[in-house]
This record gives sequence, C-alpha cells and structure tokens, in this order.
Amino acid sequence: MAVFAAKPDGACHGGVLVFQEAYGVNDHIENITRRLAREGFMAIAPELFHRAAPAGFEIPYGTDFAVIRPYIEALTRENVLLDVQASYDWLKAEIQSDKIGCVGFCMGGNVSFMANSRVPLKAAVSFYGTRILQNSDLVPDQKAPLLLVWGGKDKGTPPEKLKELTDALRAAGKDFVNTEFSEAGHGFNSDDRVAAYHPASATTAWGMTMAFFQQHLSSR
Repeated sequence: MAVFAAKPDGACHGGVLVFQEAYGVNDHIENITRRLAREGFMAIAPELFHRAAPAGFEIPYGTDFAVIRPYIEALTRENVLLDVQASYDWLKAEIQSDKIGCVGFCMGGNVSFMANSRVPLKAAVSFYGTRILQNSDLVPDQKAPLLLVWGGKDKGTPPEKLKELTDALRAAGKDFVNTEFSEAGHGFNSDDRVAAYHPASATTAWGMTMAFFQQHLSSR
C-alpha cells in the first residue's frame, strides 16, 4: 500500500493519518498532509484503493459516480481496518510516539470513524462522513474524542439521521464535538471542488481541526 507522507521541518508534535475522499489521494489530500506537517505533525495519507487500483490512482472531480462506485464497493470494513492498522503501526514506529490522530473527508470521514473503533487514537476528525450514518454499530467502540464536521446543505446527511448519531454517541458516553456549517454543502473544505468549496466554512473548520489536534496530540 502506497502512502503520501509529509514531515515537519522542525520538531514533531505527533502524527496524523489522513483518509482520502472517493477521488483518491489527489492534490487536495496531499495538500492536507502538507498543511499538517507545517503545523508540526507528521502526516500520511494511505491509498485505500490499492487492492483495486494501481499506486497513484486518482479520479478527477466531476467524474460520474458510476465510475467511482466499483472502487468504493471493493472496500470491505475488515480490509479498510487492516490498512488503518498497518498505517497506524508504521506512523507510530516512525515518530516513536502514540500521539496519533486522524482526519478524513467524505469517504475518508467514515474511515476516520472506523479507525477510531480499531486503533488507540488520541483524536479523530471527520469531515462530512455521510457513511458514518450506516455504521452506527461502531458507536460503542469509539475510543478517542471525535470532532464531527458537517455541511448544513449536504443532502446526504438529513438532520434526523445526524440526531440519531449524536443521540447514540451521547447515550454511549462518548467524548465528541458535533458542528454544522449551515451555508456549506458536501465537500466544502476542498478548494479544488469549485462548486462545493465554501471558503468561510473551510477556514473555520480547519481552525477547529488544528485546535482539536493541538489539544489532544501536541506536546507543546
């Protein structure tokens, strides 16, 4: 499994696993890993489609979802969690620390939720991980504090379903922050997705993400 990695120039304050959208480890995901490195975290983005596609595979934004669907359907929960475990173990050995968190977008937002049920993360962030709503059985297994980020105009996350999720997390006694950006839709964090990008929401959401990681990961 190939990964895209970015190391901080100075001291490393922890590690972050970056989980891709359905479009692969593309420029947006690579840019996220670089931004994390500039904040003092070693970040790696594993190529989750590696069982069905060659290294470096990505799909352009705007591609018909019928083209993307086979790659998503080739992912099983157990295989994804094996990849999560391998990525976590490698990053832990590389930074010689267990101060590791994760962040994921869209499909990767769900992977963040899945990862937080398997490996001993210190923080997990999910941007518009709509498929979390289909994995509520993992609520009791959530380990680290969660930051859940949603777009209020995202048709894939009906308010009643989000309430079911947050009610379940609350009932299970989980540590979580749930935030909705009312003027943003799905994919609002990616400036490469011109129609979806919502700069004000993206800036605030990224600031929240960095504060969350600094609180739970950073040794500063």
